[in-house]
Amino acid sequence: MHHYTALTCKTFTFTAPVTEDIWKITVPNLAFAGSQHLADAILAVAALHLRSLTPNDKDLVRASHAYMAASLAEYSATLTRGIDNTNAETLFLTAALIAFQSTATRVFMKDELSLGGGAASIQDDHTKERGHSAGCYAIPFSWFHSFQGVKAITAASWQYLRASPVVTQVINSQAVLQLDFTSGPETFFGHLLDGLDEELAAMRTPQGGNDMPSSSSQQQNQSPNGREDLITATRQAYQHAVAVLNWAHKIPHKGAPLAFPATVSRRYIELLEERQPRALAILACFFALLKSMDSVWWLQGMARREVLGVVSLFNSDFFGPDAYRDWWPHLEWAMRIALYEHDGAAAGVPIPAEVWGADWFAEERVLDGQQGNDSYFRHIEMFSQIVSPVNSVPPVPE
Repeated sequence: MHHYTALTCKTFTFTAPVTEDIWKITVPNLAFAGSQHLADAILAVAALHLRSLTPNDKDLVRASHAYMAASLAEYSATLTRGIDNTNAETLFLTAALIAFQSTATRVFMKDELSLGGGAASIQDDHTKERGHSAGCYAIPFSWFHSFQGVKAITAASWQYLRASPVVTQVINSQAVLQLDFTSGPETFFGHLLDGLDEELAAMRTPQGGNDMPSSSSQQQNQSPNGREDLITATRQAYQHAVAVLNWAHKIPHKGAPLAFPATVSRRYIELLEERQPRALAILACFFALLKSMDSVWWLQGMARREVLGVVSLFNSDFFGPDAYRDWWPHLEWAMRIALYEHDGAAAGVPIPAEVWGADWFAEERVLDGQQGNDSYFRHIEMFSQIVSPVNSVPPVPE
């Protein structure tokens, strides 16, 4: 716990200093006031941080796994009993720590992951990330599920969370999403939508897109109306994902890239599960954005490892001989950034604008001028008024 309050808690925030005090003082106080799942989550993350400093200490490996297993068990039991005003705050904070843990754990995973046999072989996070044959890369779906879990717990308990000063400050410390759905060459990642109309048009025929991996979603939507709904959802999933990339690319030093796994749609995650090349190219660009936070222990080396892994899929037999050539123009920036090295990286010095493609601080000033009095809290408040959570109890991460 000393290590957590002295060091680990300082690595969770990228913006408001007041939030550091919340993670350092308020969160441990809430945990030891009777929230066992939060206390175990704190200890799990602290043990993992210590492991990053002494990677060969097997006791820390066991401690991190044991504390997180205990946290997940109690978290699940609490969710099953129901969310109310007495536990919503601590459940939200535990969900956030689970997301941190899921991300940081990836730092210690080697590429013993596997692409597997396509969408039909995908069963759960464990099979997706452990795979079937050693040496192949697999997408870290647990990342998406844990970050989406924070979104789910927020939606399910917003009536209680909105009155919490602690949660309000944590939420408002996040950079406000300012999405521009303009497509085309005028946006930095607009090229990721090139050819989308043709791809969607091919989905209108029962055998459309036959050169791509079979889609379970398409198989379930063979009626004309079902196909049109799927096409619309697919277009929106890609457009939204690219809009988040364009926004995060402007202010990566504010932690903006981490909004991607939390805000992308369920359909986009399905497209990743189907190993659709466009979804993978978007994913490679997301991972490249994390290069801006390479000095943070739980993201260190992530950009290089994950981008190389995603790009390796385009060179595999899974897509055929032309995939790499066809998609390289959309992967080139991600590879260049992932492999880029500069002297100030360890200290968090920005990547030069001519390499990155944007001046972080100039873009921040522009966005601040456009933001006005807007806040992340206000976004959630408006969203909660028009959308009710589908499930009152969010799923527990694997």
